[in-house]
Amino acid sequence: MKALLVDNGSVEPAAHESLRSAAAAIGTRAQVPVEAVSWKHSNRVAAGALAGGAAATLSPWIRDQVAAGEREFVIVPFFISPQGAIGSALRRDLDALSAETGGFAYTITEGLSTAGVLHRVIGDRVRETIAARGLDRPAIIVVDHGGPSRASAQIRDRVAGQVRESLVGLAGPVRAASMESPDGPEYDFNRPLFADLMREDGFSSGDVVVAPLFLSPGRHAGKGGDLETIAEHAAARVPGLKCHFTALVGSHPLTLETLADALARALRVGTHP
Repeated sequence: MKALLVDNGSVEPAAHESLRSAAAAIGTRAQVPVEAVSWKHSNRVAAGALAGGAAATLSPWIRDQVAAGEREFVIVPFFISPQGAIGSALRRDLDALSAETGGFAYTITEGLSTAGVLHRVIGDRVRETIAARGLDRPAIIVVDHGGPSRASAQIRDRVAGQVRESLVGLAGPVRAASMESPDGPEYDFNRPLFADLMREDGFSSGDVVVAPLFLSPGRHAGKGGDLETIAEHAAARVPGLKCHFTALVGSHPLTLETLADALARALRVGTHP
């Protein structure tokens, strides 16, 4: 039986390095080897950019494992929410691979959103930033990527609401936002957008703590990512606005502990076709 930690994948080396680090930590906690395997994209990381060698992606990795005789896989989802469209698409790919390769059994463990720990992780990240920067009741923005899924927006909004409750007396206003959104009024659940929120009262001046609802650094989150660029443009437009970014979700000890526990439970129960 093989255990693997799966993210969406990225062409940014830092994202796969984060996945590998998390896989190692989860494996240590669960006392089982865990492979870092991206669903897609990461096979396009430039040769030599990763110290541990080329990134593995799901389809070729599974084919190689099955060819070597492996028939059982436990997949730990390194997603904010592995339910909904993402979970369905991942299962479709796995089912197609199973049919192609002659059949294998797999299970996908419980994810972070269903475990109910995201607000605790974000709350910790915000407190860390407030303490490290010596901030006095800063505004807080919990920001996700944004997209076509209303379910993802509901998770973001719920996390922001729980963080607001947990930071009473320590923070100023707390809002949720998305980095971007598809066009059309049917996607208004993504609003306000991050850039637009930093034009509103309470978020357009002074200290603002930005808590990205992202697991790993890459094109969007982390140093030099899109979120930082948006914040820099806002600060250049509005003198007196200073954004402070928290660390990301994926490296938080509670994230790793939660996923390791989910893996351990799945290993006890076993897999299914």
